[in-house]
Amino acid sequence: MRLAFFGDVVGKSGRDGLAAHLPGLRKRLKLDFVVVNAENAAGGFGITERTAAELFDAGADVLTLGNHAWDQAEALTYIEREPRLLRPVNYPEGAAPGRGASLYALPDGRQVLVMNVLLRLFMQPLEDPFAAVDRQLAACPLGQAADAVIVDMHGEATSEKMALGHYCDGRASLVVGTHTHVPTADAMILNEGTAYMTDAGMCGDYDSVIGMDKAEPISRFVTHMRGGRFTPASGEATVSGVFIETDSRTGLALRCEPVRAGGRLSAALPAV
Repeated sequence: MRLAFFGDVVGKSGRDGLAAHLPGLRKRLKLDFVVVNAENAAGGFGITERTAAELFDAGADVLTLGNHAWDQAEALTYIEREPRLLRPVNYPEGAAPGRGASLYALPDGRQVLVMNVLLRLFMQPLEDPFAAVDRQLAACPLGQAADAVIVDMHGEATSEKMALGHYCDGRASLVVGTHTHVPTADAMILNEGTAYMTDAGMCGDYDSVIGMDKAEPISRFVTHMRGGRFTPASGEATVSGVFIETDSRTGLALRCEPVRAGGRLSAALPAV
């Protein structure tokens, strides 16, 4: 199976970037399934039904969220109606609407388990992410109930992400980080066959401070004062993510390579 995951979509630039590049990438890489983190899709903060529709129209099969999941109030009700939208799985039982993990069927009957988990270091911590992921992997084992398993770990600390990647090794097809908006150079296959990347990067304008117009973040660092709202940068986006190919029998990774297209970052296109 050929799968791709794309990092945090930031504002209109990110949405336009996906619309411009994802259809061609789906065709070029013969992608069977695409997951996109969309927690910054609506004006840089949260998601709305309209912005989600743009990403689905661009070619996303599933959208994941993170610590900005509820920044747009309508997400609280939209997520109940849209099974392709996932919030962090480690909210306390009954505390949040929607779902944090789900099994999705491809047209040919193959099944992909996708989950979104919020990590704890330097974040607003939810329940134990390791235990939450462990429960989902045990309930839907790779190679048995699921033909592929994708884990979006939304967090700040590289150490925590690496630890979770190794914790899932051999039990997931791909464990990939989001939240920091910077693509890491460590796309690899771990010892037991799980593809891993510490952060997929963002889909947004990299002439920015993590996707936001530079002026206000720089001013806050210099003056320690708020001068206004953060607004997404509006230049051409780089679409950043990771591509994997899995073994049809085990669901483990055979290939794991970064994907980048458009904008300021150097292109990275896996060989067909």
